Amino acid sequence: MPNETTTDTAPVAWFEIGTDDPDQARAFYAELFGWTYSEAPGGEYIFVTTGQDHPLPGGIQPTTLPLPEGTPRSYAVFYVLVPDVAAACDQVQEHGGKVLVPATTIPSGLVFAHVADPAGNHFGLFHPPGS
Repeated sequence: MPNETTTDTAPVAWFEIGTDDPDQARAFYAELFGWTYSEAPGGEYIFVTTGQDHPLPGGIQPTTLPLPEGTPRSYAVFYVLVPDVAAACDQVQEHGGKVLVPATTIPSGLVFAHVADPAGNHFGLFHPPGS
């Protein structure tokens, strides 16, 4: 990962709302923004759509499920698309940030991590499966 990243090389490409009460979150954002939802098989993740069923780049993560150590129970973060999540985690630390949840691969092949900048602002890194 280059030291000088831009939105061309590391775009903000996903958002996630983590909550231990996904039903409440669904209702809140549906009423506020008209969002609708589709669930991943098994209900382990909730994808956000618009009222017209267009996908939005984000979802709701129920934090009552087993998740990697260090995952907060409530959060709202943006995710930056990077070519190598583990290398990006190393760079976060080299530049004074902190790795909250190390590079983790889920069964679909998606790799993600949660990190914080030197001021403590929480954000995510990810790389999609098969790319």
